[in-house]
Amino acid sequence: MTDIFIGRKEEIARLKEIYDRTTADFVAIYGRRRVGKTYLIRNFFKKSTCSYFEVTGLKDGALHQQLKLFTENIATVFYNNLPLQVPKDWLEAFQLLERAIDTIGQNIKKVIFIDEIPWFATPKSGFIQALDYYWNTKLSSRKNLKLIVCGSAASWMLDNLVYAKGGLHNRLTASFPIRPFTLHETEEYLIKKGIYFTKEQIAELYMSIGGIPHYLNQIPKELSVPQIINKLCFQKDGFLFNEFTILFSSLFDNSETHNEIIRILASVKQGLSREDILKKSKLSSSGGMFKKRLDELEEAGFIVNFTPYGYLNKGTVFKINDEYVLFYLKWIEPVSKRLRLSIKNESYWESKMASQSWKSWAGYAFESICIKHIEQIKYALGINAISSEIGSWRYNPGNNQEQKGCQIDLLIDRADGIINLCEIKFQQGPFKISKSYANELRQKIVIYKMVSKTRKTIFLTMLTPEGVYKNEHSKNLVIGEVVINDLFAK
Repeated sequence: MTDIFIGRKEEIARLKEIYDRTTADFVAIYGRRRVGKTYLIRNFFKKSTCSYFEVTGLKDGALHQQLKLFTENIATVFYNNLPLQVPKDWLEAFQLLERAIDTIGQNIKKVIFIDEIPWFATPKSGFIQALDYYWNTKLSSRKNLKLIVCGSAASWMLDNLVYAKGGLHNRLTASFPIRPFTLHETEEYLIKKGIYFTKEQIAELYMSIGGIPHYLNQIPKELSVPQIINKLCFQKDGFLFNEFTILFSSLFDNSETHNEIIRILASVKQGLSREDILKKSKLSSSGGMFKKRLDELEEAGFIVNFTPYGYLNKGTVFKINDEYVLFYLKWIEPVSKRLRLSIKNESYWESKMASQSWKSWAGYAFESICIKHIEQIKYALGINAISSEIGSWRYNPGNNQEQKGCQIDLLIDRADGIINLCEIKFQQGPFKISKSYANELRQKIVIYKMVSKTRKTIFLTMLTPEGVYKNEHSKNLVIGEVVINDLFAK
C-alpha cells in the first residue's frame, strides 16, 4: 500500500496505528496549502479494506450548496446514487450520515474523511455544533469508525479542533501536521517524475521553492534548474509568481498580521525575538493576539523558534522556515510589477544566478536547509546516538572596542564532552580555507571558549556542498566534515 507514497513514513505509521484500532477515532490533520494532505489521506484509506466516505467543503459556498454537496456524496457512496432529499440544516445532514453508516456491517472499518472542513464551518452555519453533538452522542460509540478532518487554514484548525474549548474540547484522539518534503524525499519525488538532477541542482531548486509536493509537480522534464525557477517564479503566468498572496489569504483569517510578521522576519537574517518583532511592527502585545499569530505561523510551518545557545534567559528567537516565502520576498516581489509588463523573461533568472547578490543569499538559504536537516548532519558525523543540544551563538562585545564579536552558524553540544562548532559555507567546488580565514576561525573558537566558559573540547566542523580543499590550514583545523550528499540521507 505504501509504495504509492514518497516519504511520509512517520505519518503513514500514525495512520496505520489509528486504522488498526477497533475503537472510534476522531483525527485532525493540518498543514500549509499544497503540502499533500489530501493525497496522503485519500490514497492511504482508499487502498485499505474499508467503507470510505469523502467530502470536500466548497470555498465560499452558501449553506444550501454545502448541504446539497454533502448529501450527494452520501448518496453516491452509500445508496448507489439514489436521489436523497437535501437536509435543511447540519443536524439533519449528520443524522443522514449516521443512518448511512449504519447500513454497513459493524465489523467493517468505516472512514469518514471531511476535507477542508473550515469551508463547511462558516459563521452561523451550525456545522461545528452539529459535529459536536453527533460525535459526542452518536458516532464516538461506534466501533471501527474513523472520522478524519483536514484543513489548510491553520488558525481555524487549531482554534476549533486541536485546542478547542467548547464541546469538541479533548475529543480528538489524534492530531498532527503534514510537513514539506526533506531533500531526500524531494529527490525521490523528482526521480518518480523521471527527472534526474544532481544533488547540488536539487539543493538549488529547494532553496527557491522548498519541498512542497504540488510545487514540485509543476516541474517540466526538459528544463534545467535555472530555467525551471525562471518559468515558475519569474513569468507573469508562472505557477509561483502570485502564490504568496494566495497562500496567506487561504491559510489565515485576517492574514494582514501574519503578512506583516513574515516581512519583518524576512528583513533580518539572524532572526528576531518577540520583543524585537513588536518594536518593528504596528502590532500590540495585548490580548494575546500577537502570540496567537506567531503560534499560527509556526504551526503552519512558516517560522521556527529557537533559543540562542547560552542565552536561556533572553527568550526565543524566530526565523522564517519556508524556502519559497524567503525566495519570494527577496527575489520575486521586488521585480513583480516590472515583470508583469514584460512580454518575455526567458533568461531573467539565469542572469541573476551569476550575480554576487545571489551567491550571498544562497549562503543564507543553504544555512537554513542545513539546520532543517540536523538529524542527517548528526548521522553523517556519527553522533546520531549521542544526546545533544542544538543552537546558534552570537557574541556582541558592545562598547568594548578591545574585543571582537563573532557569530557561529550552528553548535552541537554533545553529552560526551564535545561541541561541534559548525561553519556553513555555500559555493561550487571544494571550499578553500585561506590563511586569513583560518586565523578568523581560530579567533572564533577562542572567543567562544572565553565567553561561554565551556570546558568541553571544540571540534571545528565544516558544512559545504562539495567538501573542504585539503591544505595545511584545513588539516590543522577541521575535524569533521559534512557535504551536500549527507543532507540527502533518509
